[in-house]
Amino acid sequence: MNKGIIQSMSRKGNCWDNAPMESFFGSLKAEFVHGARYPTRADAPRDLFAYIEGYYNRQGLHSALGYITPEQAELRAA
Repeated sequence: MNKGIIQSMSRKGNCWDNAPMESFFGSLKAEFVHGARYPTRADAPRDLFAYIEGYYNRQGLHSALGYITPEQAELRAA
């Protein structure tokens, strides 16, 4: 069941579709998840949400945004 989601596919060798997510997951693994152990499955999503909302979106500077946070970029775009 696809729930109405259509996969984006580009030509072979054209990585533009995956580049933002590859960058995000690389940061997530390097800065947060690497070596982490969780006592229960419920602990992991809670900590991931805290990392994404508490650090990545509000404090982490992003070169693709001119070294501002995603939150600052959204405020400027509004």
